[in-house]
Amino acid sequence: MRKKRKREHLQLICDLADGPDTNGFEDIHFVPNCLPGINPDEIDTAVVFCGKRLQVPFLINAITGGIPEAVAMNRALARVARRLGIPLAVGSQAAALQDKSCRPSYAVVREENPAGFILANLSCAVSVQEALEAVEMIEADALQLHLNAAQEAMMPGGEGDLCFRDYRQKIKLLAKTLPVPVVVKETGCGIAREQALELLDTGIAALDVGGKGGANFILVESCRSKQDYGQPFSRWGLSTAVSLIEVLKSVGTQLDVVAAGGIRNGLEAAKALSLGAKLVGVAAPLVRNFYRRGEQAVENCLLQFRRQLQQTMLLLGVCNWAELQQRPLVILGDTGKWLERRGLDPGCFARRKPSA
Repeated sequence: MRKKRKREHLQLICDLADGPDTNGFEDIHFVPNCLPGINPDEIDTAVVFCGKRLQVPFLINAITGGIPEAVAMNRALARVARRLGIPLAVGSQAAALQDKSCRPSYAVVREENPAGFILANLSCAVSVQEALEAVEMIEADALQLHLNAAQEAMMPGGEGDLCFRDYRQKIKLLAKTLPVPVVVKETGCGIAREQALELLDTGIAALDVGGKGGANFILVESCRSKQDYGQPFSRWGLSTAVSLIEVLKSVGTQLDVVAAGGIRNGLEAAKALSLGAKLVGVAAPLVRNFYRRGEQAVENCLLQFRRQLQQTMLLLGVCNWAELQQRPLVILGDTGKWLERRGLDPGCFARRKPSA
């Protein structure tokens, strides 16, 4: 059943459009700088994430594993990650914990990218021993613990695990015990400030907001069930922009934050980084490019993201991530209204004053 589900997930990600809601970044606008005052060779896109310096602030986010066809995809993703210096997360390793024959579909990423930054991936409900096994399986540099309550609730035929009790305590135990940093991630519905504050003292190293606007796993599961009971929930969650701001306003610099969920170009990535994200996660576009045109298309997609990020930084006259965070952003539309209703001042970003 698990293998069938993984195949169907990949196919439906290719077949379904993003959304229906947007990621919210259309409401966020840079104030243009007509006197940039820098040259392209002065731009440095490096960031420090979970204590490691990374040359490019992108993350190939969790996609797949556990099925034969995942071997070729993960091999390609790992090779692209190695060439571009981008961190890579594998899909949930639960299948490999249950069936050792699935392990090559995950282990291939370390074989192809021996020195890269690799993240393992499991549910928050796992035991310490299972988490240690997943980390060892791919010699991971960090572990993602995914939150996907909405997806689990929409799975057909009783497939979903609906026991969410004591997740915070389990996360705290894993963060305290594991030898690698722990990243807690949502998978398309976003993290609100209340839960960000709950997770702040668990000992985790980072949060991946995983907001709505990209691949919609509520609709994916509805399609798998061939029923429409998930349709009323198709807009459930926080947009990536809203979730990112709520999380950043809650945790400040105490945790590293990943912006993920429907970010589809380097300009949107620049907005997320300017708000304070350390990395920008990308997944669904890479699946679609791999199936349509192969490994080179995956690399071209990420190269275009990087070029657009560099173009944005050039137009703003910023040389690095710290300077990008100082540039004013005007937040309008539904995103601005949401933040106001939540007691967050969107105007504080518009009033930024770059240091001399």
